[in-house]
Amino acid sequence: MSRIGKKAIIIPTGTEVTVSDSCLTVKAKGGTLKRQLHPAIIVSVANGEASVAPARETRLARALWGTYAAHVRNMIEGVNKPFVKKLIVEGIGYKVEITGKQLKLMVGFSHPVFIAIPDGLGVAVDKSIITVSGADLEQVGQFSASVRDVKKPEPYKGKGIRYENEVVRRKQGKKAATASA
Repeated sequence: MSRIGKKAIIIPTGTEVTVSDSCLTVKAKGGTLKRQLHPAIIVSVANGEASVAPARETRLARALWGTYAAHVRNMIEGVNKPFVKKLIVEGIGYKVEITGKQLKLMVGFSHPVFIAIPDGLGVAVDKSIITVSGADLEQVGQFSASVRDVKKPEPYKGKGIRYENEVVRRKQGKKAATASA
């Protein structure tokens, strides 16, 4: 029994959730999200609540039950209040800017790195802080991870791109040799 799957998902006012032809659609002021449903899962909407249940008593259905319940919760939450992730760029001479529909990163390579900004995401740059926001939690997380992968923070000086609340474990580095006579 899935503890997450058993809980009813409350649909806030102004949010429309529909299921048709194994496709879940969530619509609100923040946009519209769609997701294909697995045949082993049934999503039903009634009385301002959505509920997720396994279609059959199989191991796969039980495994997907809580997963799809979490997806539905995240979709409802995302269209009402967008998800936000912040990345911090640290390093001397490291710069970030938005050029058109691309993010331009100058992070210590001999060339700038361009990353295309997907539709449905809002990306803002303020000095060395990149703010990624959007209704789809997976898309926000995936884009943030791909930006971070360009230059992960290194353990000696902490240079690179890191999440706002990420702690970079620092190493001591080399010690100066003492002259012994």
